[in-house]
Amino acid sequence: MIKFLLLFLLPLSLYASKILSFNIYDKKDKVDIILTFDTPYNGVIKQKSNDSNIIIKLEDVSIESPKIKKLSSSHIKSITITQIKGYTEIIADVPPLVNLEVSKTPDAYALRLRFIASPPLSNSLQTKENNEISQNYYIFITLLILTAAILFYMKKRVSVKQSKDSKQENFLSHINSVSIRFQKSINSQNSVVMLDFGEQSYLILIGKSNILLDKFTQNRPVTESEFNSILQKRQKEIDAFFSDNKDSKEYLQSYKEKAASLRYES
Repeated sequence: MIKFLLLFLLPLSLYASKILSFNIYDKKDKVDIILTFDTPYNGVIKQKSNDSNIIIKLEDVSIESPKIKKLSSSHIKSITITQIKGYTEIIADVPPLVNLEVSKTPDAYALRLRFIASPPLSNSLQTKENNEISQNYYIFITLLILTAAILFYMKKRVSVKQSKDSKQENFLSHINSVSIRFQKSINSQNSVVMLDFGEQSYLILIGKSNILLDKFTQNRPVTESEFNSILQKRQKEIDAFFSDNKDSKEYLQSYKEKAASLRYES
């Protein structure tokens, strides 16, 4: 008697839960398949998928007979439920971009299989991406133009500086056998130098205008302090070359005439 009882209870030990029914709810945006069990289902659920199928394995679950259902839904084409040794296999034939969500009721007497499509790329999202591409394009063009302007400005400054340096070098190259006795920068563009040529020394303003300020045959400065002393005495005259007022311009013209007489004096 006990042996017959054990044989009767053996199937119950092999399958803890049994599928009593399954219902399909085809909605506009999803398809729900509800499975109900005779006992609370707490078994292991395994899932895998390929290009056209989603396969669910419910361990420790049985079903009386295989179930096949074809659907005309955009989320699922057909579903097959088959009992295999030790588990029940559910195969869903689905279109691309369809995902499966599995959930149980709080009492575990029912299992919901929800087939839902992945959110498509809407026109608004595509428009947003196009707008972002367009914005990135304009930002790139703006940066390109700005970079070109900066490079042009830097090139122009370098060219101007090279032109000024070339002007100074050309001026000095006309004086053969010349040595620089002293030199002092007035600003970033102008300097005062004292050149020795033969028996004479020349005090010259070099920069925007190369102007002979004075010449010395005797009493030439020997030390740096003597050279600085000469510059201090002529500070007002030097400042006049960089002033924009009318009196200074008249003074500058007068000074140029005086310098010219020194320049061509035999």
